[in-house]
Amino acid sequence: MPKILIIEDEAAIRRVLVKILSEENDTYVVEEAEDGLVGIDKIKNDDYDLILCDIKMPKMDGVEVLEATKKLKPEIPIVMISGHGDLDTAVNTMRLGAFDYISKPPDLNRLLNTVRNALDRKELVVENKLLKKKVSKNFEMVGDSSAIGQIKDMIEKVAPTDARVLITGPNGTGKELVAHWLHQKSERSKGPMIEVNCAAIPSELIESELFGHVKGAFTSAVKDRAGKFEAANGGTIFLDEIGDMSLPAQAKVLRALQESRIQRVGSDKDIKVNVRVVAATNKDLKKEIADGKFREDLYHRLAVILIQVPPLNDRRDDIPLLVNHFAEKIANEHGTAKKMFSDEALNLLQDYDWTGNIRELRNVVERLIILGGSQVSEKDVQLFASK
Repeated sequence: MPKILIIEDEAAIRRVLVKILSEENDTYVVEEAEDGLVGIDKIKNDDYDLILCDIKMPKMDGVEVLEATKKLKPEIPIVMISGHGDLDTAVNTMRLGAFDYISKPPDLNRLLNTVRNALDRKELVVENKLLKKKVSKNFEMVGDSSAIGQIKDMIEKVAPTDARVLITGPNGTGKELVAHWLHQKSERSKGPMIEVNCAAIPSELIESELFGHVKGAFTSAVKDRAGKFEAANGGTIFLDEIGDMSLPAQAKVLRALQESRIQRVGSDKDIKVNVRVVAATNKDLKKEIADGKFREDLYHRLAVILIQVPPLNDRRDDIPLLVNHFAEKIANEHGTAKKMFSDEALNLLQDYDWTGNIRELRNVVERLIILGGSQVSEKDVQLFASK
């Protein structure tokens, strides 16, 4: 149930506010503080869904309470209570992050509407935080091996910078997880992360996909269209399987990295873009350079930081943790209880040759959960995990 704190030095006003809120909704839990210092102490030690705070108070005024609360618990909406002479200050508090203000004596309808709107806003903020946590969990990097530890350490150092990163490793090792961690831990995390699978787009369309096009640039270009670089402005663009990109497209990507400008297909107008580029490939780009299939100058632009993601066979100690992680995730997706794996089953899975890496392991875990017993046994693995 919603918990509301009233910070007001006038006892009569506090009583009026408590009475109005209690009569409006008997599920509201309303607490009182007679000055700003007491209010801040309560905010530090308890969780509130809404704060009503007077502006003029002894010891600590409402503006100071607002500023302190925004540092302590920025998600709590604060409604300022203003006397007639405090209206200019009340308006200024909105710039400091107050949700709204109400005047003394409080108008019943205005007060109740403001309280309802503020509580709705708090609920949305909480939902958004939970959603972000859920999104982050989708890209969780699981493992205690030294190889994974080194990658996590590298991400912590590199993510806060704008340095370009090239992620290499076999298919199915989780290169996209590294890219998402780099974005989520960066200063650009509030901006977009746009993913482009360069191997999945026909070579004749890759330039249009990346840089956009103008109407009439080619037969099917019936209107202007922005590309992925423009969509990623202010954030990160992840160029997955960049080793499969055509040489003409590589030349345009190189120009975009050099000048932070792009041109839509069919246009000679420059568009300024501010993006961080993270790329990934399962190919040996130095061999591709030697074979004339990849530009050496683009390689050096991309590979400011190199992160090598190891195959699963090189991090077998992580397999029990990964199995547990996938079992929990699959149970949540199916809405069922989590299935456990016996020690013997885990040992056997650790001995397998995982040519398909983590992607293959995930598929095998799901198959074992569906076809295996109440606890996945060594026999289940022998029967259902074979390739």
